[in-house]
Amino acid sequence: MKFTVLELCAGGGGQALGLELAGFDTAAAVEIEPQYAATLKRNRPHWQVLSQDIRSLDTRAFEGVDLVAAGVPCPPFSIAGKQLGAEDERDMFPAAISIIERVKPKAVLLENVPGFGSAKFVEYRENLRKKLLDLGYKTEGRILNASDYGVPQLRPRYILVGLRNEFFSFFKWPDKLNRQFTVGECLVDLMAQNGWLGAKKWAEAANKIAPTVVGGSKKHGGPDLGPTRAKRQWKEMRVDGMGIADDVPRRSDSVNLSPRLTVRMVARLQGFPDNWAFDGKKTIQYRQVGNAFPPLVAKAVGVSLMSALRKEYPIRSESEPIKQFQLFEKKMWREKADENPRVKTKNPRISYRQPRKGG
Repeated sequence: MKFTVLELCAGGGGQALGLELAGFDTAAAVEIEPQYAATLKRNRPHWQVLSQDIRSLDTRAFEGVDLVAAGVPCPPFSIAGKQLGAEDERDMFPAAISIIERVKPKAVLLENVPGFGSAKFVEYRENLRKKLLDLGYKTEGRILNASDYGVPQLRPRYILVGLRNEFFSFFKWPDKLNRQFTVGECLVDLMAQNGWLGAKKWAEAANKIAPTVVGGSKKHGGPDLGPTRAKRQWKEMRVDGMGIADDVPRRSDSVNLSPRLTVRMVARLQGFPDNWAFDGKKTIQYRQVGNAFPPLVAKAVGVSLMSALRKEYPIRSESEPIKQFQLFEKKMWREKADENPRVKTKNPRISYRQPRKGG
């Protein structure tokens, strides 16, 4: 049984990719930023990608899709965005609700910053719940930490799930994985890519879960790793958070270097596979990465939603977390280790989609 999803405010594709990995077919991905839409088309040429404002979306072709998913803009509910909520012109929840009303899906998935779940927005959330209830959806919201689902980054996100009555009782929030991954083990092979002899020593210092990566916006924030507090945490892991590097460390660099991360490294910290390419220059690429909903979290929630739509309680085997949430092929890792014998690991991570050559 196939299920379809209409993806709104798709960004660089994190949520859409995660739902695809969960088994959903993408009916369309809607994204207003042309370069973000170009990223979606580049990676998934078979998707219908609509580069437009969701407020002007003609929904007639999507009536009856199984799921409407939206990562509506975060600034109205984030501290950096001044938390203006409904008074912020960037608030797209009303547009999303309007589309849900017209499309009439079986399920709804809305995600936002954890601030959306704060006491400040309790009235806003209640109004949203009532609107969805009037449309026939029972809802439940929860803050999930990405680090509990295979992502080496804390990254809490507020997730709101809505299902029609006949499916709601079958929904179960995804179980946390039985272990967490760290920045060091996730990035050590990339740090060693140009033969840097300090990679293993660096990885030992970076043997922690990352703070939340912040992508910034058109008005605020450039390509760096976030506010002052986050930069201090990065510094403790021997990472220079003041900017994003164009390339990985070289063999000639000091073994005591505190390197900056590349866009590709940050993409791994978000859970993107290495063959997911981002369109645009570095700042635009980083913005897509930093603002993404981690694909592995979207996949975990998507699996639970699909089980509910099938009216089956989700069943997970003990081996599944290790199988589906690892990043690198063992063969690829061994080749890297052979090139640089200083880099070794007992737990190579396996990719859920092997990178293409040159990808």
